[in-house]
Amino acid sequence: MFEYEGMQSAAALASPGAPAESPRAGGAVRPVRRVDHLGDARAALERITSLRSRVAEMESTRVDTVVGLPTAPAVAPLLPGGAIRVGGTYAVQDSVLLAMTMLQAASAEGAWCAVVGVPSFGVEAAAAAGIDLERLVLVPDPGDQWLTVTAALVDVAQIVLTRPLGRVVPGDVSRLSARLRQRGGALVALGSWPGADVSLQVTASEWGGIGHGHGYLAERRATVTATGRAGAVRPVSAELLLPAADGAVRPVEPATASRPVFRPVAVAS
Repeated sequence: MFEYEGMQSAAALASPGAPAESPRAGGAVRPVRRVDHLGDARAALERITSLRSRVAEMESTRVDTVVGLPTAPAVAPLLPGGAIRVGGTYAVQDSVLLAMTMLQAASAEGAWCAVVGVPSFGVEAAAAAGIDLERLVLVPDPGDQWLTVTAALVDVAQIVLTRPLGRVVPGDVSRLSARLRQRGGALVALGSWPGADVSLQVTASEWGGIGHGHGYLAERRATVTATGRAGAVRPVSAELLLPAADGAVRPVEPATASRPVFRPVAVAS
């Protein structure tokens, strides 16, 4: 895993050398700094070369996306075809854990993932969920450049999770969708996204583990509902443990009704 860091200014890249002295107009002497321009250029070239090598590595290890990208078994029943469609856009309303779950299976199979503008995306929780941190790009605070950063990461990551930090106009949506189709990736928005193929939302939930005034929160049982673009897909709901007691996200297993056991009874004649 590596985190995006903002571009440094030219002044910040300069490495001041030993101070020297130069005369002022009145004959006074003032100290000046000598800059090793050749050393700075070499250092900048090394950084650029390293970044290019990293991007090339990311592009060469993309998962085959002929059909679609895999997703977690808990989420698959909510998506058409049970997978994340290449070139598709998805919206997850107000649940970082549910959005993280959508990245899990693809990351486990070697896909690069990127997360933009979600500082609450926990690295430890991601690792526990099975996300490969070595193939995870984090940009916690892109500021007002969040859309530019998101579009740039679509070129190298197969699933980009982004939190929209401003209004998204239809032209930006069209250009980003075209880039997703071209690069074989998918976008997951934490929040609303215009024209999303599927929107997931927790419509009901309750926590378990607390007794009568005692105990600890153990797991959350949630109803997640998926709706399609402009009603094109009939709403589908699933009961999930979000999370289960062990921190995982999984479907709620239907309760097995206990069957009565019949034993022979001696009857007096």
